[in-house]
Formats: sequence, C-alpha cells, structure tokens
Amino acid sequence: MEIIPAIDVIDGKCVRLSKGDYDTKKIYNEDPLEVALQFADWGLRRLHVVDLDGAKAGHIVNHKVLERICGHTDMTVDFGGGLKTTEDLRIAFESGAAMVTGGSIAVKNPAEFETWIKTYGPGRIILGADAKNGKIAVTGWTETSGQDLIPFVKAYKEKGLDKVICTDISRDGMLQGPALELYEKMMSEVDGLHLIASGGVGCADDLKRLSEAGIPGVIVGKAIYEKRVTREDIMAYV
Repeated sequence: MEIIPAIDVIDGKCVRLSKGDYDTKKIYNEDPLEVALQFADWGLRRLHVVDLDGAKAGHIVNHKVLERICGHTDMTVDFGGGLKTTEDLRIAFESGAAMVTGGSIAVKNPAEFETWIKTYGPGRIILGADAKNGKIAVTGWTETSGQDLIPFVKAYKEKGLDKVICTDISRDGMLQGPALELYEKMMSEVDGLHLIASGGVGCADDLKRLSEAGIPGVIVGKAIYEKRVTREDIMAYV
C-alpha cells in the first residue's frame, strides 16, 4: 500500500480542516515547502497537495506553492483544488504537478473533464470522488450533488480512468478511522479500481486495516501533523 502524505494550502500555509469545514482551519506550518522537504527526507516519493483557496474560488490560486515544492523536491506531486478549465490545468502542470485531481469538474462539466483524460491520458488525471452521505460533494465540499458515489466512479472507470481518490467527508480530519466498509464495497463493485483512500486515518492500526483490505493507496494528513502516525509507522510501507 502506498502512503501519500497530504499538504492542504490556505493563504500559502499548510493547514488542516475537519469535515471540510473552513471555519475549523488549523495552521501547522507557515511554509508548506518545509513540510514537503521533511516528507522527502523520510523517503516518501508521492505528495498530495490541495489548493483549498482554489477549491472555494473555483480556479487555481496557490500554484506558486506548488511551484516551490516541485522546484525544491523530487517528489511526485498530484495537485487538486479549483481546477475547472484547461488554463488551470496548464498552470498546474507548468508549475510541476505530475498529476492533477478533478472533482467538481467531473460532476459539473464532464465533457471538459473527459477532454482532459483524452488529452493528457489517464495516467495524469485522477478522479476526486468525495462523498457525503453516499452522494458526491463538490465546490470544496460546500455542495452535495445528486450523484451516488459508486455509479459515478464506475462510469468514469468505464471511460478509462482508474485512479480515484475517495474521501468520506464525515471522517475527514476527525482521526476516528477510515471508511473501510465503503472502500471495500468500492473495490468489490468496480473492477480494476486503483483506489486511494483519504480521510479518517488516526493511528498505525488504521493503516494496517487498509493494507490488509487490499486498498492500493492511502492519503494521510492530520494524523501525521498531530503525531498520531509516526515516521516509523509509515516506514513499514515504504
């Protein structure tokens, strides 16, 4: 199982939210690059960077942070948050992102999102499928669409997209355990899915449970910052 640390960015700073609520913002570092360099020093090679300002604004905002991280580390960065247009995508890739995550656009403008897949290939595009009560949430998780999670994922899998980051929003930042049953259900119902679980990891045992369930990847954020998951815990999977 691949461990992917997360850096969420607001006002150029490394932050974490609880359940996607911007009012719960907690700043962990004024400089996200310092955090990225620490992860690189641990031997981690992947990084998940989310532009929370961009997610709310509907366009890329913190691309300079992305540029600094990619310019000063060798980590493979996937970037998401507010990517709505081909111009946003161009900025993200030119700033160093190896992959981008599209969430809201996959719901609100599927034709554009499918063009991204065809243009850049499924290796560089990740589907952001974030759920609240089983429904896909969009616009920085401030809106819930009427689309059911698994049919939504399955439809894009049939279009050739196999990498999916899924967050159960009710668990995000709560450190109370991941939505293991949901992830197992997704893996059983969508053949060949490269699922990256996100949200809820609060201890090393949560990582073990996800690994034993055969989940290909997991994003870990707050548990690292709160020292609930240590470097030694992560090294078991590197």
